[in-house]
Amino acid sequence: MRDDKPALIIPVESQVREMDAKLLLACCAAERGYRVFIGSRAYVHFAMADLPVGVYLAKSMRGMSSLMFRIIRGLGHDIAAWEEEALVHPPADIFYSLRLSPETVRQVSHLFAWGEENREVMQAYPHFPPGLDVHVTGNPRGDMLRPELRAFFDDEVRALRQEFGDFVMINTNFTDVNPFLPTIGLFVPSSEPGKPEKMGQAGKGMPREFATGLRDHKQAILDDFLAMIPALEAALPDTRIVLRPHPSEDHAVYHELAARCARVHVTHRGNVLPWLLACRALVHNGCTTAVESYAMGVPAVAYLATCNPAYDYDFQGLPNRLSEECFDLEALTTTVRAIVAEGRPAATSAGRDARIDHFIAAREGPLASERILDQLDAAYPSRSALPAVSPISRARSALLARTKALLTRLNMNRPGRNRRAYHDHRFPRLEVADVEARVRRLGATLGRFDGVRVGRHSEHIFTLDNALEAKR
Repeated sequence: MRDDKPALIIPVESQVREMDAKLLLACCAAERGYRVFIGSRAYVHFAMADLPVGVYLAKSMRGMSSLMFRIIRGLGHDIAAWEEEALVHPPADIFYSLRLSPETVRQVSHLFAWGEENREVMQAYPHFPPGLDVHVTGNPRGDMLRPELRAFFDDEVRALRQEFGDFVMINTNFTDVNPFLPTIGLFVPSSEPGKPEKMGQAGKGMPREFATGLRDHKQAILDDFLAMIPALEAALPDTRIVLRPHPSEDHAVYHELAARCARVHVTHRGNVLPWLLACRALVHNGCTTAVESYAMGVPAVAYLATCNPAYDYDFQGLPNRLSEECFDLEALTTTVRAIVAEGRPAATSAGRDARIDHFIAAREGPLASERILDQLDAAYPSRSALPAVSPISRARSALLARTKALLTRLNMNRPGRNRRAYHDHRFPRLEVADVEARVRRLGATLGRFDGVRVGRHSEHIFTLDNALEAKR
C-alpha cells in the first residue's frame, strides 16, 4: 500500500449482483497500491466520517443520494460514479428524472460509462455538468462475463449441476409490484380508502401516467409468469425449474407457488452467473440477466404473452432483443423444450453482437476494472489531488454523517419487516474468510493477486491492500 495513495471506497448494495465484480476491481486496485474499503453501502455510509480520505465509487446518481454526496464531498473525499442500471433503462426523458438529479450529478468528478450507448445518454442530459469527465471504460460486471473469468465459477457450476441436474432457470424482476418492502415499489399502498397512492422508491421521478401504466403492465406479466411456471414444469417432465426472484422482491408468492409444484425450486442464493452457466436455458421478461446470458453463450427466452412496446422495447429492449421472443405459452414451451432437447446455445447474430457491443465496452482487451483504475491513477496520483476542504467543512460533514447514521440505524430497527431485514436480505453477513476465499479464486483464475490481503474494518466492511507493497 502506497502511503500517498487516496483510499478507494467501494459500496455494495446487492451482494449477489455486485460483490464479485466489485471485488475484482478491489483486487486490481490493491495490486496497484490502493487501500480499498468495500462492503455494504448502508454500513459504508455509517462509517464515512471515520474512513481515510479517498475516492468514493458511487453506483448511481439519484436525487435521494444528494445529501450523502454533499456529506462525502464535505469530508474531503471525491466521487466517481457509474450508472448501475445502464443496460436496461426507460426512454431518456424518463431516465433523467428517475435516475439523475442536477445537484447529485454536480458532485461527481468522473463518470465511467458501460459503453457508447451509456455515454450518449448521459452526455445528452440537459443538466450535464460541462466539466464532468466521461470515460467509456466498461464495467466490472462486464468483466465477469468474459471468457477468461469463466473458470472463477467452475466449482459452483459443478455443484449446481450435481444438486439440480438439468434445469431451466426463470428470473423475475417484479419489485415494482411485488416489493420486499411496500415503500420500494412503484406505489405505496394508501392506508386511507379513496386517497391516491403515493409514489414509491421505484417510481420517484417517473411521470405518474408512465408509472401507472408500468405498474399495470408489470402486474399482468407477473400474473402471466405465475400461470406459466406450472405449465412449463409439466412440459419438461425430466427437467427441474429453478426460480430466482429479484433480490428486492417479496419471495413469498413464489414459495407458495413452488409448494404446489413437484420440481420448482425458489432461491436467490449467490451470484446469478454460475446459475446461468449451469442451466439449460433462461426464461425472463426484460431482465438484465438475459444480457449476461447472451454474453456467456447461454440461450435466453423472453416470455412476452403481455406485450407493450412502450415498456418491452423502449424500456426493456436490450434483454428482450438479445433473446428468443415468445408471445404465447405454446410458443414458450415449444421453444424451451427444443433448446433443452437439442442443447442449443444462445441464438447469436451479427446484429445482436453489434447491439451488445454498443452497450458494453471492454468485452476484450484490458479489463474494464483496469481501464477504470487507469483513469483514477491519472486523476489522483496522490491524496493531494483530492478536493481541498476546510477543517470547518470536515467537522460539519462528520457531524452530519454521524447524525444521519444514527437516525438510519434507529429506522432500521423499527418493528415488523424493516430496513434491517431488507438490508440483510440484500447483503447477507460475510466473514473475512469468505472474502479471502473469493480473492483466492479470482487470483487462481487470472494468475494474479498473490499479495492481496483482506481485513475487517468494521461491521459489513472489509479492507483490501497489497501486502507486498506494504513491506517495501
